[in-house]
Amino acid sequence: MKNIVLLFLFLIHASLLLAQADLLQSGPMLGYSDMKEVLLWVQTKSQAKVKFEYWEKGKPETKFSTEEIYTTKHSAFVAKVIADKVEPGRRYEYALYINGQKVERPYPLEFQTQPLWQWRTDPPDFTIAVGSCYYANEEQYDRPGRGYGSNYEIFKAIHAKRPDLMLWLGDNIYLREPDWNTREGIFHRYTHARALPELQPLLASTHHYAIWDDHDYGPNDHNRSFWNKETTLEAFKLFWGNPAYGVAGLNGITGVAQWGDVEIFLLDNRYNRTPNERKTETRTILGEAQFQWLIDALASSKATFKLVAIGGQVLNTVARYETYENIAPEEKARLIKAITDEDIKGVIFIDGDRHHTELSKLERKGTYPLYDLTVSPLTAGVSVNAAKEENALRVPETIVTEHNFAILKFSGKQKERVLTITIYNKDGNTIWSRELKAQDLQ
Repeated sequence: MKNIVLLFLFLIHASLLLAQADLLQSGPMLGYSDMKEVLLWVQTKSQAKVKFEYWEKGKPETKFSTEEIYTTKHSAFVAKVIADKVEPGRRYEYALYINGQKVERPYPLEFQTQPLWQWRTDPPDFTIAVGSCYYANEEQYDRPGRGYGSNYEIFKAIHAKRPDLMLWLGDNIYLREPDWNTREGIFHRYTHARALPELQPLLASTHHYAIWDDHDYGPNDHNRSFWNKETTLEAFKLFWGNPAYGVAGLNGITGVAQWGDVEIFLLDNRYNRTPNERKTETRTILGEAQFQWLIDALASSKATFKLVAIGGQVLNTVARYETYENIAPEEKARLIKAITDEDIKGVIFIDGDRHHTELSKLERKGTYPLYDLTVSPLTAGVSVNAAKEENALRVPETIVTEHNFAILKFSGKQKERVLTITIYNKDGNTIWSRELKAQDLQ
């Protein structure tokens, strides 16, 4: 009789665990990491109580817990909570609880805090994964014909590299015709894309930062006139875990992320953008307020490498599609001039959008060259004709016309820092690699 009771209790417990696991829609995902707090994210399928427990790796006897909160339909059943009982330079394991029951995941759940290295040691070595243009097929809402998205295994390849953080460079979802005019449609698109099975292990153990481009902002090639941009902004804030959105009073997604001796300037190239079709106004991509903030922030930064992350290409010389040269050449020239005149060191542009990858290099008289790394696409369609585009600044043998991602490795002693850029295909095999020395960007 005793064995029957124990079996019965075991079955009840197992069914409770399965029931709570069935409530998990996507995640958990790691947002930003700093020295004293880390953001944790999860989405459930319906209203539920959510919390995380976490402990320093190898020390499970001392556990901490985040706030327990309810997910609601109004917030797409998303929970964003802060792990704030952490110390700098540590690695932590964590567990997700839904309605009081632990949810098991078939992959490691780990996060890290940034080390306190200033005035103590050389900057830490670390890696950033980079990608853009993630399309997840959904047949009933896609255009007729072959699905635009493919090779989802690329996320497993990124995860296998174990990057410290990942920078998503826009078009991180593709809003469709049924999506962009309603809150329900926008939340559905984010929910569908985020739940891709191949993506989940990467979400759970790499810290994620993001900007947007047109397809996660609104309709194709859209601009400041998009009437529903406050809703897409709301969704972006819900589904990503950046440290801040709209710094210095700016509307939109503008922000800053720091890791080691690298500062990432997260730009918004849509919220204040002039319509491409305007004929009687000098066109802008950033808007005056964001432009001035960027130059102020770059000039103030003490970072060895200053990564300027923006949705579209900056240096490509071809006036076609949505390159800076085609949309706002006056602002492009003004941006380069400001960086030069202010003598700002260590600037590298990094962007997506174009469905191909390439490295561009602009030589400047009397100072260091500016580089622009374009990385695209992750799973969306590939621009097979991009190699024919006559970008006069393209570094030879860096054009890539297949699904790919980048790993940026920052390493070396403080006065000898090196950025190693490696481009990988969908299977994680190297396509090309280049080194940029910090001393050559001074």
